[in-house]
Amino acid sequence: MPQFDYRDGHYAVEDVAVRDIAATCKTPFYCYSRAAIERAYAAYADAFADYDMQICYALKANSNLSIVGLLAAAGAGADVVSGGELQRAQAAGIPGSRIVYSGVAKTVPEIELALDAGIRQFNVESMPELHAINETAMRRQQRAPVAFRINPDVDAETHEKISTGKSENKFGIPWHSASDAYAHAASLPGIEICGIDMHIGSQIQSLTPFRNAFARIAELTQQLRDQGHAIDTIDLGGGLGVNYGGDGKTPPTPAEYAQLVTEAFADLDCRLIIEPGRSLVGAAGMLVSTVIYVKETATLDFLIIDAAMNDFMRPSIYNAYHAIRTERQGHGAQRPYEIVGPVCETGDMFARGRLLHELQAGDMVVLEDAGAYGAVMASTYNTRPLVPEVLVEGNSFRIIRKRVSEAALLALDEPWPATATEQA
Repeated sequence: MPQFDYRDGHYAVEDVAVRDIAATCKTPFYCYSRAAIERAYAAYADAFADYDMQICYALKANSNLSIVGLLAAAGAGADVVSGGELQRAQAAGIPGSRIVYSGVAKTVPEIELALDAGIRQFNVESMPELHAINETAMRRQQRAPVAFRINPDVDAETHEKISTGKSENKFGIPWHSASDAYAHAASLPGIEICGIDMHIGSQIQSLTPFRNAFARIAELTQQLRDQGHAIDTIDLGGGLGVNYGGDGKTPPTPAEYAQLVTEAFADLDCRLIIEPGRSLVGAAGMLVSTVIYVKETATLDFLIIDAAMNDFMRPSIYNAYHAIRTERQGHGAQRPYEIVGPVCETGDMFARGRLLHELQAGDMVVLEDAGAYGAVMASTYNTRPLVPEVLVEGNSFRIIRKRVSEAALLALDEPWPATATEQA
């Protein structure tokens, strides 16, 4: 991506050198490019310019208020999966009319928040959830707009932990039960049927799973209309992958995806919703870390960096590949490193046998394409504070989430009160 490159021998984001950011906020930190995010959003907006389409950014990919806010300013709505994400979307300036509420287990307090916000629709995952929405809406003398999330039993051909559209996954209503679900929903006084929804998984690298799922949803839409249901909106979910490298695969572009949508749904005259997340922010961010030690053994050289699995979980839980670059541009021979963090887990590893120019303590490395499912999944394991997030805009940058101190973490706990004996 052109926003990330070497300038004068040092890694830079847009027109800002990474070392200059590190001098201000220290490592590790996440860094994002505003231009890269806006460019990714524009690719979708341009591809669907001729559609009655709402792009609802999936906050679970990266819910920092500045990131959500700049997408809101570009016209994005929000796909949320919790009451907290709903409040984040609102705080970032997204009106309820541009918010869809997904997620497999909406609680009554969350349903109430969504009704207060006047959201566009609930994407309903089960019959018990439908009943909870209906009862909550009736108690408040409202009608809740709903679309059933249909599980089309389609293999997204992605990692098993991020596949959501197969029959054995916990998500959605089985497609063969859709007619009964909609018939029951139509009988409930607190429910207003407005559409149909699907989402088959994340990091999808081919149009084939989408094509198979779209065919099933298009057929089902016509069937439900024939049964008298007002299906005027189709929510296609998200899932378009990004090119992390390492596997030789190049995911479809938004333009190619839009062409497939045309082929599948042009005859249905529906309003459309899509929920991209990773493909808007994944390639627009990186994690910057400093080498603490280089540990040489008889067989392997370990590059121990100050970022850890709690800061960036994807490599540990998904065996995810991320390109790793040195902050200083190197030339000539490279050597293989085991790139690991300081957490007391063997799984605290970012790469094995990765070729890099020779490094020493104090040098910095950059883990690329870390804008999605990075900071948002971080934890404070080992009482390690959450790291800062930085947004670059041209030749300037600002910290959009401060580093949390150890003292602030400790202040969240209530110490066990000492007994008289212990005090003596």
